[in-house]
Amino acid sequence: MPTGSEWSRRGFLKQAGAGAGAVAFAPGALGAAAGQAPAPARGLAATPRSVHPTLNRRARGWLRFLWEKTTTPDDWGGDGMPHPWWDRYSNPVVTSYPRFDLQDSSYALLVMADQTPAWREVYTRIADGLATRYPTYWGAIDWLTQIGNDPRRANYPDAVMQGIPERLRGNYNRIGWTANGVEPWGLSPDPIGSEGNLFFRGWFNLVLSIYKYVSGDDKYERPFPVTGYGDEQFEWDHHRIAEFLEGQYRERPEGPHCENTKIWVPCNSAAGLGLYLYDRVYGRDRHRPVLGWLEYAKDNYMSVGSDGRLEWIANYYDPIVNHMSTAGAAAGVFDGMLLLPQDREFTEFLYESAANALGWNDPSVPVQPSPAGTLLAREFGDHTSLERLRAAAELAFEPKYFGDDDEMFGWWFGLNDGFPRGQLSAQMMLAEVGEADAWGRALEAPHLDKYAAPTVEGVDFPSLGLYQAWNDTDGGALNVGTYAAAPDRRGMETSWRVTNLPDPDDVYILCDGLPFSRFAVDGPGSIRIDGDIAQRHYQIFTGYRGESAEQADARRRLQRQAGASATAAGAALAARDRNGQSGTGGRGQARGQASTTLASEEGPTCACCVA
Repeated sequence: MPTGSEWSRRGFLKQAGAGAGAVAFAPGALGAAAGQAPAPARGLAATPRSVHPTLNRRARGWLRFLWEKTTTPDDWGGDGMPHPWWDRYSNPVVTSYPRFDLQDSSYALLVMADQTPAWREVYTRIADGLATRYPTYWGAIDWLTQIGNDPRRANYPDAVMQGIPERLRGNYNRIGWTANGVEPWGLSPDPIGSEGNLFFRGWFNLVLSIYKYVSGDDKYERPFPVTGYGDEQFEWDHHRIAEFLEGQYRERPEGPHCENTKIWVPCNSAAGLGLYLYDRVYGRDRHRPVLGWLEYAKDNYMSVGSDGRLEWIANYYDPIVNHMSTAGAAAGVFDGMLLLPQDREFTEFLYESAANALGWNDPSVPVQPSPAGTLLAREFGDHTSLERLRAAAELAFEPKYFGDDDEMFGWWFGLNDGFPRGQLSAQMMLAEVGEADAWGRALEAPHLDKYAAPTVEGVDFPSLGLYQAWNDTDGGALNVGTYAAAPDRRGMETSWRVTNLPDPDDVYILCDGLPFSRFAVDGPGSIRIDGDIAQRHYQIFTGYRGESAEQADARRRLQRQAGASATAAGAALAARDRNGQSGTGGRGQARGQASTTLASEEGPTCACCVA
């Protein structure tokens, strides 16, 4: 697989810039066609029907855009600047930091990879591009630059002041101000080993858990640098981050702070989700104390009336000043998207509360688009709400193909940007990939046997792409669907490999239903297939019938051993740090504080929490 080439980006910036002037869909613009997709793309053909999972045209277009974003070099260090397509514009001063684009982009990537588990290399490269950018200066820029109390807090605009309790106005930091260094914690140079800043390390752990499941690689189980205050470097690894989070939840059943002093329900939901997936991938049990926080949240961060209906749910609680910012019954739907596998019954309650409050399943009530609502409507089989929410998004959110040959896809929201707006576009894509409960199933990490199963490798992406890569263990066949990811390369010759074969000498292949002979054994357990850049369907009869019970037990033992070994190594390193032998690692001795909210009666206004 190539590392990227000039032709793959030929004219991209010019095309994106030209597209920036496109007019958003006006109300009624689609008329009777509301809910239908835009005109078929010039470059990407429709995905053929199959009994096995596939990637649809929009998912393939989004995959190509994520590839461009993550493989295009840019500098996230203190002297650099992220590429403009990384979203640091949405919801100014709250989520207008590019790491929110990283974490949101990881969601649909997880689901896409789970639709095609026999092809990992492209998803691994993209996931690494997301994870590598996270522990940088620009990844933690708010924690590293918003030191002490906000010097402007006495002069906030009226709209900001309205979100602050009257007794605190002029002496309280707005939401989004991290206030690293405020007492009683003091300055915490390490953005991970701090008391607050949960929204950094909690989501980072989720991104790393997604990377591990997508790739099977141990890259982030090994120590890596994290940029801290004053460019000081701290050393962490995935297991130590998870262990640190678990410890915080054991010590604080009310939940760790996001911005210091503020315990946000969405941030804790995301941190819990990261630990949930971590446990599924590594065979551990670090998520257990999060269940205690969830029960605490049900008792303290929401109110249910005598009729059993949700009355309000907290955005955040500040225990220092005893202030809770609350929102109406519709506000819990984003939390539900993150809580789904952690407590499915509670998530359904939050979804139904939002659906009833906003009239999603009432045809007489106009609806507004909701990325999280669309996703959960699909997850819970609420087809009426799903169709109405999808139609609303098609009208209001400007879905559009772009690029030289319309080979990329995103949501533009009528913002006249040069690129699809990252955070909300990524959230919208989550409901575009797969079917039914694809998000919930992916978070259970169901394909842990894929690392030893027949696997497609060496695909010349982004010239050639795969819309399908699925091992049918009943039939003993690997189903591979190819397409021209770069339409201007259509018809050119290419080759790719299949590895992890039980017996490569016994492989038989059909291509588009006909016998195919252009392949050869090229190594132990692998074959090379010579084909073309075109839409094809290969049935590669490998004889693979899935892992045996003994193999599954052995895999789980290795997972647990690897996690335990890494934890022991991390404990030794932390002990060394406490003894003053290193400036990196464990829980920082200095802490930080800060923040405040602007939530309305109808719910939160920030992109990370909006319904």
